[in-house]
Amino acid sequence: MQLFDSNALKECIKDAVREEMHILISNLRNDSPKPEQTEERLKTKQEMAKELDISLVSLTDWMKKGRIPYRTMGKRVYFKKSEVVEAMSKSPNGQGGRHGK
Repeated sequence: MQLFDSNALKECIKDAVREEMHILISNLRNDSPKPEQTEERLKTKQEMAKELDISLVSLTDWMKKGRIPYRTMGKRVYFKKSEVVEAMSKSPNGQGGRHGK
């Protein structure tokens, strides 16, 4: 195992951050996203329930039954509104459709 002194560690971190910032700035300058290329913002369970005007219990029930699509990141759950609306519009009873995760 190799040990670093505090100054070497600071310099290593500075270099890594500097390189990442350089890449980020370069990408922003060269790749300014057009409005149609912008990704849809993910919504939390609370935000999605509010958008649909339903309780968190109902939203969780729909998730468990596979009626609406969702994503997990760690222990957190997120939704894309467009996917939820599409799933709900395909469902005969208006409560989502079998879409899976």
